[in-house]
Amino acid sequence: MDRLSSRADALTGEPVRGQDAGMASTPTDILAAYANTVGDKLAVVDDRPEHPVLKWTFVELNRWSNQLAHLLVHLGVTPGTKVVWCGQNSAPIVALGNAARKIGAVAVPLNYRFGPDEAWYVIDNSDATIVYVDAESADLIDAIRSRLTKVSDVLVYDGDGDLEKELNRQPVAEPSVATGESTGATMIYTSGTTGKPKGALRKGIRDPSALGGMIGLIGYQPDDIYLTTGPLYHSGPGGFAVLAQGMSNTIIIQRKFDPEDWLRLVDTYRVSTTFSAPTPIRMVCSLPDEVKNRYDRTSMRRLIANAAPWSFALKQKYLAEFPSDSLWEVYGSTELGVDTILAPSDQLRKPGSCGLPAPGIEITLFDEQGKEIAEPNVPGELFVRSASVFDAYYKAQDKYDEERRGDFHTVGDIAYRDEEGYYYIADRKKDMIITGGMNVYPAEIEAALEQHPGIFDVAVFAIPSDEWGESVHATIVKDPASPNLSEDDVIQFAREHLAGYKIPRSVSFLPELPRTGSGKLLKRELRAPYWAGRETKVG
Repeated sequence: MDRLSSRADALTGEPVRGQDAGMASTPTDILAAYANTVGDKLAVVDDRPEHPVLKWTFVELNRWSNQLAHLLVHLGVTPGTKVVWCGQNSAPIVALGNAARKIGAVAVPLNYRFGPDEAWYVIDNSDATIVYVDAESADLIDAIRSRLTKVSDVLVYDGDGDLEKELNRQPVAEPSVATGESTGATMIYTSGTTGKPKGALRKGIRDPSALGGMIGLIGYQPDDIYLTTGPLYHSGPGGFAVLAQGMSNTIIIQRKFDPEDWLRLVDTYRVSTTFSAPTPIRMVCSLPDEVKNRYDRTSMRRLIANAAPWSFALKQKYLAEFPSDSLWEVYGSTELGVDTILAPSDQLRKPGSCGLPAPGIEITLFDEQGKEIAEPNVPGELFVRSASVFDAYYKAQDKYDEERRGDFHTVGDIAYRDEEGYYYIADRKKDMIITGGMNVYPAEIEAALEQHPGIFDVAVFAIPSDEWGESVHATIVKDPASPNLSEDDVIQFAREHLAGYKIPRSVSFLPELPRTGSGKLLKRELRAPYWAGRETKVG
Protein backbone atom coordinates (compact mmCIF):
# COMPACT_ATOMS: atom_id res chain seq x y z
CA MET A 1 0.00 0.00 0.00
CA ASP A 2 1.45 3.41 -0.93
CA ARG A 3 1.73 6.27 1.56
CA LEU A 4 -1.26 8.18 0.18
CA SER A 5 -3.57 5.18 0.48
CA SER A 6 -2.34 4.26 3.93
CA ARG A 7 -2.94 7.78 5.19
CA ALA A 8 -6.43 7.80 3.72
CA ASP A 9 -7.13 4.44 5.38
CA ALA A 10 -5.95 5.85 8.67
CA LEU A 11 -8.45 8.68 8.47
CA THR A 12 -11.34 6.25 8.36
CA GLY A 13 -10.92 5.59 12.05
CA GLU A 14 -10.19 1.93 11.36
CA PRO A 15 -7.04 0.53 12.99
CA VAL A 16 -3.75 0.22 11.18
CA ARG A 17 -2.46 -3.32 11.69
CA GLY A 18 1.02 -4.76 12.02
CA GLN A 19 2.29 -6.40 8.82
CA ASP A 20 5.48 -8.15 9.97
CA ALA A 21 5.60 -11.86 9.13
CA GLY A 22 4.81 -14.07 12.11
CA MET A 23 3.57 -11.09 14.12
CA ALA A 24 0.07 -10.99 15.55
CA SER A 25 -2.25 -8.51 13.85
CA THR A 26 -2.33 -5.83 16.52
CA PRO A 27 -4.55 -2.77 16.13
CA THR A 28 -2.57 0.46 16.14
CA ASP A 29 -4.26 3.84 16.39
CA ILE A 30 -3.13 6.34 13.73
CA LEU A 31 -1.97 8.88 16.34
CA ALA A 32 -0.04 6.15 18.14
CA ALA A 33 1.55 5.18 14.84
CA TYR A 34 2.74 8.73 14.27
CA ALA A 35 4.01 8.93 17.85
CA ASN A 36 6.25 5.97 16.94
CA THR A 37 7.36 7.19 13.52
CA VAL A 38 7.48 11.00 13.69
CA GLY A 39 7.20 11.39 17.46
CA ASP A 40 9.34 14.51 17.85
CA LYS A 41 7.46 16.39 15.11
CA LEU A 42 5.15 19.15 16.32
CA ALA A 43 1.54 17.95 16.25
CA VAL A 44 -0.25 20.93 17.84
CA VAL A 45 0.73 24.52 18.54
CA ASP A 46 -1.73 26.47 20.73
CA ASP A 47 -0.59 30.07 20.28
CA ARG A 48 -2.75 32.67 22.05
CA PRO A 49 -1.79 36.35 22.32
CA GLU A 50 -0.49 37.26 25.78
CA HIS A 51 -0.24 33.59 26.82
CA PRO A 52 2.66 31.14 26.79
CA VAL A 53 2.75 29.13 23.57
CA LEU A 54 1.79 25.48 24.12
CA LYS A 55 3.53 23.01 21.81
CA TRP A 56 2.84 19.27 21.75
CA THR A 57 4.79 16.79 19.70
CA PHE A 58 3.02 13.71 18.36
CA VAL A 59 4.40 11.78 21.35
CA GLU A 60 3.00 14.36 23.78
CA LEU A 61 -0.39 14.61 22.04
CA ASN A 62 -0.68 10.83 22.03
CA ARG A 63 0.20 10.59 25.73
CA TRP A 64 -2.31 13.31 26.67
CA SER A 65 -4.99 11.63 24.53
CA ASN A 66 -4.30 8.21 26.05
CA GLN A 67 -4.55 9.52 29.60
CA LEU A 68 -7.82 11.27 28.78
CA ALA A 69 -9.12 8.08 27.15
CA HIS A 70 -8.29 6.05 30.27
CA LEU A 71 -10.08 8.60 32.47
CA LEU A 72 -13.18 8.46 30.27
CA VAL A 73 -13.22 4.66 30.48
CA HIS A 74 -12.85 4.89 34.26
CA LEU A 75 -15.92 7.16 34.28
CA GLY A 76 -17.99 4.57 32.44
CA VAL A 77 -17.51 5.53 28.80
CA THR A 78 -17.86 2.55 26.48
CA PRO A 79 -18.00 2.29 22.67
CA GLY A 80 -20.97 4.33 21.50
CA THR A 81 -21.17 6.54 24.62
CA LYS A 82 -21.76 10.21 23.75
CA VAL A 83 -19.20 12.67 25.10
CA VAL A 84 -20.03 16.37 24.65
CA TRP A 85 -17.17 18.84 24.40
CA CYS A 86 -17.46 22.62 24.60
CA GLY A 87 -14.93 25.43 24.35
CA GLN A 88 -12.96 27.72 22.13
CA ASN A 89 -10.24 26.21 19.97
CA SER A 90 -7.46 24.62 22.02
CA ALA A 91 -5.03 21.72 22.19
CA PRO A 92 -7.19 19.87 24.79
CA ILE A 93 -10.03 19.78 22.23
CA VAL A 94 -7.74 18.06 19.74
CA ALA A 95 -6.84 15.57 22.47
CA LEU A 96 -10.51 14.87 23.22
CA GLY A 97 -11.19 13.98 19.58
CA ASN A 98 -8.33 11.50 19.64
CA ALA A 99 -9.30 10.07 23.02
CA ALA A 100 -12.88 9.47 21.91
CA ARG A 101 -11.71 7.72 18.74
CA LYS A 102 -9.31 5.48 20.64
CA ILE A 103 -12.12 4.10 22.86
CA GLY A 104 -14.95 4.14 20.32
CA ALA A 105 -16.89 6.97 22.00
CA VAL A 106 -18.99 9.44 20.00
CA ALA A 107 -17.64 13.00 20.21
CA VAL A 108 -20.40 15.63 20.23
CA PRO A 109 -19.27 19.26 19.79
CA LEU A 110 -21.30 21.96 21.53
CA ASN A 111 -21.28 25.57 20.35
CA TYR A 112 -19.89 27.63 23.23
CA ARG A 113 -21.92 30.60 21.99
CA PHE A 114 -25.20 28.83 22.81
CA GLY A 115 -27.53 30.09 25.47
CA PRO A 116 -28.51 27.79 28.35
CA ASP A 117 -31.64 26.37 26.70
CA GLU A 118 -29.84 25.65 23.43
CA ALA A 119 -26.97 23.95 25.25
CA TRP A 120 -29.35 21.89 27.37
CA TYR A 121 -31.22 20.71 24.27
CA VAL A 122 -28.10 19.39 22.54
CA ILE A 123 -26.67 17.70 25.63
CA ASP A 124 -29.98 16.13 26.61
CA ASN A 125 -30.98 15.12 23.08
CA SER A 126 -27.61 13.49 22.47
CA ASP A 127 -27.94 11.31 25.62
CA ALA A 128 -24.40 12.30 26.61
CA THR A 129 -23.13 11.10 29.98
CA ILE A 130 -19.90 13.15 30.05
CA VAL A 131 -19.37 16.86 29.36
CA TYR A 132 -15.81 18.05 28.73
CA VAL A 133 -15.71 21.85 28.94
CA ASP A 134 -13.25 24.72 28.85
CA ALA A 135 -13.13 26.69 32.12
CA GLU A 136 -14.18 29.80 30.19
CA SER A 137 -17.42 28.05 29.17
CA ALA A 138 -18.02 26.19 32.42
CA ASP A 139 -20.60 28.73 33.60
CA LEU A 140 -22.82 27.69 30.69
CA ILE A 141 -22.84 24.11 31.94
CA ASP A 142 -23.18 25.16 35.59
CA ALA A 143 -26.34 27.10 34.70
CA ILE A 144 -28.08 23.95 33.45
CA ARG A 145 -26.34 21.26 35.53
CA SER A 146 -29.46 20.46 37.56
CA ARG A 147 -31.38 19.77 34.33
CA LEU A 148 -28.76 17.42 32.88
CA THR A 149 -30.17 14.26 34.41
CA LYS A 150 -28.25 11.93 32.07
CA VAL A 151 -24.83 13.51 32.69
CA SER A 152 -22.74 11.77 35.34
CA ASP A 153 -19.57 13.89 35.15
CA VAL A 154 -18.47 17.35 34.00
CA LEU A 155 -14.74 17.60 33.28
CA VAL A 156 -13.36 21.17 33.30
CA TYR A 157 -10.03 21.69 31.55
CA ASP A 158 -7.74 24.75 31.45
CA GLY A 159 -9.10 25.73 34.86
CA ASP A 160 -7.80 25.18 38.38
CA GLY A 161 -5.66 22.24 37.29
CA ASP A 162 -7.66 19.52 39.05
CA LEU A 163 -8.47 17.69 35.81
CA GLU A 164 -4.88 17.89 34.63
CA LYS A 165 -3.69 16.41 37.95
CA GLU A 166 -6.17 13.55 37.57
CA LEU A 167 -4.99 12.94 34.01
CA ASN A 168 -1.38 12.69 35.18
CA ARG A 169 -2.43 9.78 37.40
CA GLN A 170 -3.81 7.84 34.40
CA PRO A 171 -1.84 5.28 32.37
CA VAL A 172 0.02 6.51 29.30
CA ALA A 173 -0.32 3.20 27.43
CA GLU A 174 -2.79 2.77 24.61
CA PRO A 175 -6.32 2.03 25.86
CA SER A 176 -7.65 -1.36 24.86
CA VAL A 177 -10.68 -1.54 22.59
CA ALA A 178 -12.77 -4.65 22.06
CA THR A 179 -12.08 -6.31 18.71
CA GLY A 180 -14.52 -5.23 16.02
CA GLU A 181 -15.72 -2.11 17.81
CA SER A 182 -16.39 0.78 15.43
CA THR A 183 -14.24 3.85 16.05
CA GLY A 184 -14.11 7.42 14.90
CA ALA A 185 -17.78 8.34 15.33
CA THR A 186 -18.87 11.96 15.62
CA MET A 187 -22.27 13.57 15.99
CA ILE A 188 -22.45 17.20 14.93
CA TYR A 189 -25.65 19.12 15.52
CA THR A 190 -26.69 21.10 12.48
CA SER A 191 -26.64 24.86 12.91
CA GLY A 192 -30.37 25.11 13.50
CA THR A 193 -31.00 28.07 11.18
CA THR A 194 -34.57 26.77 11.06
CA GLY A 195 -36.16 24.89 13.95
CA LYS A 196 -34.30 22.66 16.41
CA PRO A 197 -30.83 21.41 15.44
CA LYS A 198 -30.48 17.74 14.53
CA GLY A 199 -27.61 15.45 15.46
CA ALA A 200 -25.94 14.22 12.27
CA LEU A 201 -24.29 10.94 13.24
CA ARG A 202 -21.30 9.80 11.19
CA LYS A 203 -19.50 6.53 11.93
CA GLY A 204 -16.09 7.25 10.51
CA ILE A 205 -15.22 7.47 6.82
CA ARG A 206 -16.31 4.43 4.86
CA ASP A 207 -14.62 5.10 1.53
CA PRO A 208 -10.83 5.56 1.85
CA SER A 209 -10.43 5.65 -1.92
CA ALA A 210 -12.68 8.72 -2.23
CA LEU A 211 -10.79 10.49 0.56
CA GLY A 212 -7.50 9.52 -1.03
CA GLY A 213 -8.74 10.90 -4.33
CA MET A 214 -9.57 14.25 -2.73
CA ILE A 215 -6.20 14.38 -0.95
CA GLY A 216 -4.40 13.65 -4.20
CA LEU A 217 -6.44 16.14 -6.23
CA ILE A 218 -5.88 19.03 -3.81
CA GLY A 219 -2.28 17.97 -3.26
CA TYR A 220 -1.99 17.77 0.52
CA GLN A 221 1.50 16.87 1.76
CA PRO A 222 2.87 15.56 5.08
CA ASP A 223 4.84 18.77 5.58
CA ASP A 224 1.75 21.01 5.38
CA ILE A 225 1.06 23.37 8.27
CA TYR A 226 -2.69 23.67 8.98
CA LEU A 227 -4.25 26.71 10.67
CA THR A 228 -7.69 26.57 12.30
CA THR A 229 -9.75 29.38 10.76
CA GLY A 230 -13.04 29.31 12.64
CA PRO A 231 -14.40 27.16 15.46
CA LEU A 232 -13.49 23.47 15.63
CA TYR A 233 -17.05 22.60 16.66
CA HIS A 234 -18.03 23.25 13.04
CA SER A 235 -17.65 20.34 10.62
CA GLY A 236 -15.47 22.31 8.18
CA PRO A 237 -12.58 23.60 10.33
CA GLY A 238 -12.83 20.53 12.56
CA GLY A 239 -13.04 18.00 9.74
CA PHE A 240 -10.10 19.46 7.86
CA ALA A 241 -8.10 19.55 11.11
CA VAL A 242 -8.71 15.78 11.41
CA LEU A 243 -7.56 15.38 7.82
CA ALA A 244 -4.44 17.42 8.61
CA GLN A 245 -3.59 15.24 11.59
CA GLY A 246 -4.15 12.15 9.46
CA MET A 247 -1.52 13.51 7.07
CA SER A 248 0.88 14.06 10.03
CA ASN A 249 0.62 17.83 9.58
CA THR A 250 1.30 20.32 12.33
CA ILE A 251 -1.93 22.02 13.44
CA ILE A 252 -1.70 25.69 14.47
CA ILE A 253 -4.60 26.62 16.72
CA GLN A 254 -6.06 30.10 16.77
CA ARG A 255 -8.26 30.19 19.84
CA LYS A 256 -10.67 32.82 18.53
CA PHE A 257 -10.57 34.49 15.15
CA ASP A 258 -8.93 37.88 14.83
CA PRO A 259 -7.83 38.97 11.34
CA GLU A 260 -4.44 40.48 12.18
CA ASP A 261 -3.60 37.70 14.63
CA TRP A 262 -4.51 35.23 11.86
CA LEU A 263 -1.93 36.89 9.60
CA ARG A 264 0.59 36.73 12.43
CA LEU A 265 0.11 32.99 12.71
CA VAL A 266 0.38 32.49 8.94
CA ASP A 267 3.65 34.43 8.92
CA THR A 268 5.14 32.96 12.11
CA TYR A 269 4.51 29.30 11.32
CA ARG A 270 4.64 29.42 7.51
CA VAL A 271 1.07 28.15 7.31
CA SER A 272 0.40 26.34 4.03
CA THR A 273 -3.22 25.23 4.34
CA THR A 274 -6.51 26.12 6.02
CA PHE A 275 -10.27 25.97 5.59
CA SER A 276 -12.33 29.13 5.82
CA ALA A 277 -15.81 30.55 5.60
CA PRO A 278 -16.05 33.83 3.67
CA THR A 279 -16.35 36.16 6.65
CA PRO A 280 -12.86 35.64 8.16
CA ILE A 281 -11.09 36.11 4.83
CA ARG A 282 -13.22 39.16 4.04
CA MET A 283 -12.03 40.62 7.35
CA VAL A 284 -8.40 39.78 6.55
CA CYS A 285 -8.58 41.33 3.07
CA SER A 286 -10.28 44.44 4.48
CA LEU A 287 -7.42 45.24 6.84
CA PRO A 288 -5.44 48.39 5.96
CA ASP A 289 -2.54 47.75 3.59
CA GLU A 290 -0.02 48.90 6.20
CA VAL A 291 -1.28 46.12 8.49
CA LYS A 292 -1.31 43.39 5.85
CA ASN A 293 2.15 44.33 4.63
CA ARG A 294 3.65 43.46 8.01
CA TYR A 295 3.06 39.77 7.37
CA ASP A 296 4.36 37.33 4.76
CA ARG A 297 1.52 35.35 3.16
CA THR A 298 3.44 33.55 0.43
CA SER A 299 3.51 30.22 2.31
CA MET A 300 -0.22 29.61 1.70
CA ARG A 301 -0.49 26.75 -0.80
CA ARG A 302 -4.08 25.57 -0.47
CA LEU A 303 -6.90 27.50 1.18
CA ILE A 304 -10.23 25.66 1.07
CA ALA A 305 -13.18 28.01 0.63
CA ASN A 306 -16.49 26.74 1.99
CA ALA A 307 -18.96 26.86 4.95
CA ALA A 308 -20.94 29.51 3.04
CA PRO A 309 -20.66 30.64 -0.58
CA TRP A 310 -17.69 32.84 -1.44
CA SER A 311 -18.68 35.66 -3.76
CA PHE A 312 -16.69 36.32 -6.92
CA ALA A 313 -15.74 39.72 -5.50
CA LEU A 314 -14.26 38.11 -2.38
CA LYS A 315 -12.29 35.63 -4.49
CA GLN A 316 -10.83 38.53 -6.44
CA LYS A 317 -9.82 40.23 -3.19
CA TYR A 318 -8.21 37.03 -1.87
CA LEU A 319 -6.27 36.38 -5.08
CA ALA A 320 -4.90 39.93 -4.96
CA GLU A 321 -3.42 39.20 -1.52
CA PHE A 322 -2.39 35.52 -1.63
CA PRO A 323 -0.70 33.15 -4.11
CA SER A 324 -2.83 32.83 -7.24
CA ASP A 325 -2.74 29.02 -7.25
CA SER A 326 -3.72 28.62 -3.59
CA LEU A 327 -7.50 29.04 -3.73
CA TRP A 328 -9.64 25.92 -3.81
CA GLU A 329 -13.38 25.76 -3.20
CA VAL A 330 -15.48 22.85 -2.06
CA TYR A 331 -19.21 22.45 -1.73
CA GLY A 332 -20.47 20.17 0.99
CA SER A 333 -22.29 19.92 4.28
CA THR A 334 -22.14 18.34 7.71
CA GLU A 335 -24.44 15.60 6.46
CA LEU A 336 -23.06 14.90 2.98
CA GLY A 337 -19.36 15.65 3.31
CA VAL A 338 -17.35 17.21 0.46
CA ASP A 339 -19.30 16.87 -2.79
CA THR A 340 -17.70 19.18 -5.37
CA ILE A 341 -14.25 20.72 -5.82
CA LEU A 342 -13.30 23.82 -7.82
CA ALA A 343 -9.59 23.99 -8.67
CA PRO A 344 -7.50 27.19 -8.63
CA SER A 345 -7.39 27.31 -12.43
CA ASP A 346 -11.19 27.57 -12.53
CA GLN A 347 -11.75 30.22 -9.86
CA LEU A 348 -11.96 33.13 -12.28
CA ARG A 349 -12.87 31.09 -15.36
CA LYS A 350 -16.03 29.73 -13.72
CA PRO A 351 -17.48 32.56 -11.63
CA GLY A 352 -20.16 31.30 -9.28
CA SER A 353 -19.32 27.63 -9.72
CA CYS A 354 -18.51 25.29 -6.84
CA GLY A 355 -16.78 22.85 -9.18
CA LEU A 356 -16.97 19.31 -10.47
CA PRO A 357 -18.07 16.27 -8.44
CA ALA A 358 -15.42 15.20 -5.93
CA PRO A 359 -13.83 11.75 -6.28
CA GLY A 360 -16.32 9.00 -5.41
CA ILE A 361 -19.33 11.38 -5.46
CA GLU A 362 -22.38 10.97 -7.69
CA ILE A 363 -24.66 14.01 -8.05
CA THR A 364 -28.05 14.38 -9.67
CA LEU A 365 -30.69 17.11 -9.81
CA PHE A 366 -34.45 16.62 -9.43
CA ASP A 367 -37.24 19.00 -10.37
CA GLU A 368 -40.28 19.69 -8.17
CA GLN A 369 -42.11 16.70 -9.67
CA GLY A 370 -39.26 14.36 -8.76
CA LYS A 371 -38.01 13.99 -12.33
CA GLU A 372 -34.26 13.85 -12.90
CA ILE A 373 -32.90 16.89 -14.76
CA ALA A 374 -30.58 16.00 -17.62
CA GLU A 375 -30.34 19.38 -19.36
CA PRO A 376 -27.66 21.96 -18.50
CA ASN A 377 -28.55 25.29 -16.86
CA VAL A 378 -31.85 24.02 -15.41
CA PRO A 379 -32.12 24.43 -11.61
CA GLY A 380 -33.18 21.53 -9.43
CA GLU A 381 -32.72 20.16 -5.95
CA LEU A 382 -29.26 18.64 -5.56
CA PHE A 383 -29.00 15.04 -4.34
CA VAL A 384 -25.80 13.14 -3.56
CA ARG A 385 -24.96 9.43 -3.53
CA SER A 386 -21.69 8.31 -1.96
CA ALA A 387 -20.22 6.33 0.89
CA SER A 388 -19.38 9.63 2.59
CA VAL A 389 -22.89 10.67 3.57
CA PHE A 390 -23.86 10.62 7.22
CA ASP A 391 -25.51 7.60 8.84
CA ALA A 392 -28.53 9.10 10.59
CA TYR A 393 -30.17 12.03 12.28
CA TYR A 394 -30.08 10.93 15.89
CA LYS A 395 -33.59 10.17 17.14
CA ALA A 396 -35.03 11.77 13.98
CA GLN A 397 -35.34 8.98 11.43
CA ASP A 398 -38.33 10.73 9.84
CA LYS A 399 -36.18 13.76 8.99
CA TYR A 400 -33.50 11.48 7.58
CA ASP A 401 -36.03 9.70 5.38
CA GLU A 402 -37.61 12.97 4.20
CA GLU A 403 -34.30 14.12 2.74
CA ARG A 404 -33.45 11.19 0.52
CA ARG A 405 -34.54 9.43 -2.63
CA GLY A 406 -33.34 5.86 -2.34
CA ASP A 407 -29.56 6.06 -1.97
CA PHE A 408 -29.50 9.77 -2.81
CA HIS A 409 -29.52 12.39 -0.04
CA THR A 410 -30.12 16.15 0.01
CA VAL A 411 -29.82 19.11 2.35
CA GLY A 412 -32.24 21.19 0.28
CA ASP A 413 -29.84 23.12 -1.96
CA ILE A 414 -30.95 24.26 -5.42
CA ALA A 415 -28.27 23.94 -8.11
CA TYR A 416 -27.68 23.68 -11.83
CA ARG A 417 -24.77 22.47 -13.95
CA ASP A 418 -23.32 23.98 -17.09
CA GLU A 419 -22.39 22.32 -20.37
CA GLU A 420 -18.99 21.26 -18.97
CA GLY A 421 -20.53 19.59 -15.90
CA TYR A 422 -19.59 22.29 -13.40
CA TYR A 423 -22.12 22.82 -10.62
CA TYR A 424 -23.53 26.13 -9.37
CA ILE A 425 -25.45 26.45 -6.10
CA ALA A 426 -28.36 28.80 -6.78
CA ASP A 427 -29.57 28.91 -3.17
CA ARG A 428 -31.13 26.98 -0.36
CA LYS A 429 -34.61 25.71 -1.28
CA LYS A 430 -36.13 27.37 1.79
CA ASP A 431 -34.56 30.77 0.91
CA MET A 432 -35.91 31.02 -2.63
CA ILE A 433 -38.10 34.10 -3.23
CA ILE A 434 -41.22 33.85 -5.39
CA THR A 435 -42.16 37.34 -6.51
CA GLY A 436 -44.91 37.83 -9.05
CA GLY A 437 -44.61 34.14 -9.96
CA MET A 438 -40.87 34.41 -10.70
CA ASN A 439 -38.30 32.33 -8.81
CA VAL A 440 -35.51 34.52 -7.45
CA TYR A 441 -32.41 33.12 -5.77
CA PRO A 442 -30.96 35.47 -3.12
CA ALA A 443 -27.41 34.15 -3.57
CA GLU A 444 -27.31 35.54 -7.10
CA ILE A 445 -28.38 39.00 -5.91
CA GLU A 446 -25.95 38.92 -2.99
CA ALA A 447 -23.10 38.05 -5.35
CA ALA A 448 -23.99 41.00 -7.59
CA LEU A 449 -24.31 43.51 -4.74
CA GLU A 450 -21.00 42.43 -3.18
CA GLN A 451 -19.29 43.85 -6.27
CA HIS A 452 -20.15 47.34 -4.98
CA PRO A 453 -17.05 48.73 -3.21
CA GLY A 454 -19.21 50.33 -0.53
CA ILE A 455 -20.84 47.04 0.53
CA PHE A 456 -18.97 44.97 3.11
CA ASP A 457 -21.63 42.31 3.68
CA VAL A 458 -25.16 41.66 2.42
CA ALA A 459 -28.15 39.40 3.01
CA VAL A 460 -31.07 39.18 0.59
CA PHE A 461 -34.40 37.64 1.59
CA ALA A 462 -38.15 37.80 1.01
CA ILE A 463 -40.49 40.17 2.79
CA PRO A 464 -44.29 40.21 2.34
CA SER A 465 -45.82 42.17 -0.53
CA ASP A 466 -49.55 42.66 -1.08
CA GLU A 467 -48.90 43.19 -4.77
CA TRP A 468 -46.31 40.50 -5.54
CA GLY A 469 -46.75 38.01 -2.71
CA GLU A 470 -43.08 38.35 -1.79
CA SER A 471 -40.70 41.23 -2.39
CA VAL A 472 -36.89 41.25 -2.59
CA HIS A 473 -35.25 42.99 0.37
CA ALA A 474 -31.52 43.57 1.00
CA THR A 475 -29.90 44.19 4.37
CA ILE A 476 -26.50 45.82 3.96
CA VAL A 477 -23.39 46.23 6.10
CA LYS A 478 -21.53 49.27 4.81
CA ASP A 479 -17.82 49.24 4.17
CA PRO A 480 -16.23 51.56 6.76
CA ALA A 481 -14.87 53.67 3.89
CA SER A 482 -18.41 54.31 2.55
CA PRO A 483 -20.49 55.58 5.48
CA ASN A 484 -22.78 57.59 3.18
CA LEU A 485 -23.97 54.65 1.07
CA SER A 486 -27.74 55.02 0.63
CA GLU A 487 -30.70 52.87 -0.34
CA ASP A 488 -30.86 54.64 -3.70
CA ASP A 489 -27.17 53.89 -4.33
CA VAL A 490 -27.75 50.18 -3.73
CA ILE A 491 -30.86 49.96 -5.90
CA GLN A 492 -29.22 51.89 -8.74
CA PHE A 493 -26.22 49.55 -8.65
CA ALA A 494 -28.57 46.55 -8.73
CA ARG A 495 -30.32 47.97 -11.82
CA GLU A 496 -26.98 47.97 -13.63
CA HIS A 497 -26.29 44.31 -12.88
CA LEU A 498 -29.59 42.44 -12.49
CA ALA A 499 -32.86 41.79 -14.28
CA GLY A 500 -35.71 44.02 -13.18
CA TYR A 501 -37.58 41.43 -11.12
CA LYS A 502 -34.40 40.65 -9.11
CA ILE A 503 -33.75 44.22 -7.99
CA PRO A 504 -34.31 44.81 -4.26
CA ARG A 505 -37.47 46.83 -3.67
CA SER A 506 -36.20 47.94 -0.26
CA VAL A 507 -32.89 48.19 1.56
CA SER A 508 -31.98 48.38 5.23
CA PHE A 509 -28.63 48.82 6.98
CA LEU A 510 -27.11 47.10 10.02
CA PRO A 511 -23.68 47.34 11.67
CA GLU A 512 -23.30 43.55 11.23
CA LEU A 513 -25.32 40.55 10.09
CA PRO A 514 -26.34 37.76 12.45
CA ARG A 515 -24.39 34.59 11.72
CA THR A 516 -23.74 31.21 13.24
CA GLY A 517 -20.28 30.43 14.58
CA SER A 518 -19.47 28.78 11.25
CA GLY A 519 -20.32 31.94 9.30
CA LYS A 520 -23.75 31.00 7.95
CA LEU A 521 -26.28 33.80 7.74
CA LEU A 522 -29.19 33.59 10.16
CA LYS A 523 -31.76 34.90 7.70
CA ARG A 524 -34.53 33.71 9.97
CA GLU A 525 -33.61 36.48 12.43
CA LEU A 526 -33.56 39.08 9.66
CA ARG A 527 -36.88 37.97 8.15
CA ALA A 528 -38.82 37.50 11.36
CA PRO A 529 -39.82 41.16 12.03
CA TYR A 530 -41.22 41.55 8.52
CA TRP A 531 -43.32 38.37 8.72
CA ALA A 532 -44.57 38.73 12.28
CA GLY A 533 -48.25 37.80 12.47
CA ARG A 534 -48.30 36.36 8.95
CA GLU A 535 -48.41 32.80 7.72
CA THR A 536 -44.83 32.11 6.66
CA LYS A 537 -42.11 29.53 6.21
CA VAL A 538 -39.64 31.50 8.29
CA GLY A 539 -39.74 29.11 11.30
